[in-house]
Amino acid sequence: MSILRRIKKALGWEIRTAKPEYDLNAVIYSQLRPFRLPLVLVQVIMMIGTLGYIIIDDFPILDAIYQTGITFTTVGFGEIQEISSAGRFFTITLIIFGFATFTVSTAILIDAIVKGRLIDLYKERNMLYKIARLRKHFVIFYHNEYTAQLAKQFKENHIPFVVVDPSENIEQIAKENGYPYYVKEEPYKELAFLKSHLSSAKGAISLSKSISDNITLIASVRLYEKELGRQPFLIIANAETQNEKIRLKKLGADKVVATPSLMAKRVSAMAIRPDMENVLDEFLYKRDTPIDMEEIFVNEDSWTVNREIKDLHLRDRLKVSVIGITEEKGRFIQMPKGTIVISARSKLLLVGSQKGIARSKRIINLKIKPEDI
Repeated sequence: MSILRRIKKALGWEIRTAKPEYDLNAVIYSQLRPFRLPLVLVQVIMMIGTLGYIIIDDFPILDAIYQTGITFTTVGFGEIQEISSAGRFFTITLIIFGFATFTVSTAILIDAIVKGRLIDLYKERNMLYKIARLRKHFVIFYHNEYTAQLAKQFKENHIPFVVVDPSENIEQIAKENGYPYYVKEEPYKELAFLKSHLSSAKGAISLSKSISDNITLIASVRLYEKELGRQPFLIIANAETQNEKIRLKKLGADKVVATPSLMAKRVSAMAIRPDMENVLDEFLYKRDTPIDMEEIFVNEDSWTVNREIKDLHLRDRLKVSVIGITEEKGRFIQMPKGTIVISARSKLLLVGSQKGIARSKRIINLKIKPEDI
């Protein structure tokens, strides 16, 4: 990285290739309005002083500007050439008006900086430009201990994310929990969607402990999705009870995690098979694991529709196994035989290497059967 680029980055002047969906310039300009009066007063005093020295004592224009500057700022370098009595009276008047102007201007500027939001707005503006460069990220709504743990997992797996929370101290929260991107806004508002660049996100995750917050957010995201006319967002939410889980799914959430139920299943698995306690941690959640698991959706126009699983040759060629099939109506077939026929809009649960699963996904989504199969 060049020295110039490092300086620009340190000052927040990086080259911005993406523009935020919400523009803060109008708000920043409104905060800069108090600065106009001091600037106008300084210019007026400088013009009056320069013209006064030219007219009264016949100063050359550059000498008049210089004399006005040192007099107006009360630097006190003295007269650069002899000044008449009228000129000295004019100088005293200029000093008084200059001191008054500086006093008023200083008070206005301090008031604008201390009481205004100028510094915070510039920080937010820089953050919005950084978020605007994200693509296929997740927007996590509401900060709590769930969010903090999820953020750790996302960072370990290099998954980009933005945290949205209305807390006044969200900047401090972000520093403590290592959130690289954050937005201070009410999660259910369209303003939060614009600032977090939800339009280019892969999905939204609502982790509020209040079911009403989760319901409001899911409905808002689905409405925003329709306004954009884009592919459905992947919406994930958490629930405190099984009943809440059912309600959130009916209202539009794709995935709902019931925390007590999930914990009970994990503890039960540990109690029944203690030796298998760390299998999920080692092979599914661990960073850079050699084994991965993914569910692949079978499109209606896929060449695999109405063919048997063995016709795909995934195990022979890519070392990938189909360990489950979820049919369109929801029926799950565990450890299907090779003679099971694949139906349209079903989901294949694959296990294998990350590279093998990625290649399998491409093959399954083809409309025409590949020649090498």
